[in-house]
Amino acid sequence: MSERSARDSPRALVHATTVALMDATKPFGGPIEDAVLLLGESGAGKSDVALRLIAAGAKLVADDQTALFVERGRLMADAPPNLRGGMEIRGLGIMQLERAPGSPVILAVRLRPEGEVARLPEPAVYALPASLQADVKVPLVMLNAYEASTPAKIAAAAAGLVRGAFVAGAFPSNTAPFI
Repeated sequence: MSERSARDSPRALVHATTVALMDATKPFGGPIEDAVLLLGESGAGKSDVALRLIAAGAKLVADDQTALFVERGRLMADAPPNLRGGMEIRGLGIMQLERAPGSPVILAVRLRPEGEVARLPEPAVYALPASLQADVKVPLVMLNAYEASTPAKIAAAAAGLVRGAFVAGAFPSNTAPFI
């Protein structure tokens, strides 16, 4: 799809932070250039998880607001033009960071309080905003933002999706690699 037709695709702005996983997935078989969409209420830890993923080798796509669109059958994420490269780091302020361009979304993560995270969850799919009207399925998991292992869980999940490595849990074991 050309640059112009990608810009003309219907877009939906969602309250989410997105990072391209890149080198953060190396310990699990990466690097993977696809992105994770971090969802949650204000204060749920989206930027905190994104910052820890960036420290592990990911790159910021969008902080706090993410523009979603469908391109060639994949859900894509980008930053709204006025927010590109900016990230709010609680206690420090807003910083400009190196950013990744619009990226395909491999995984959506809804950040929840600890008691609301299942130990061995059933498979779930992110519900696209109605304005996108596409048959695109992105796996959805629920995690606690403030567990130390959350960024590693996200990186492992993305790498596992690419390799088709899951045998039970949030991702069907009979599926081929995701991409």
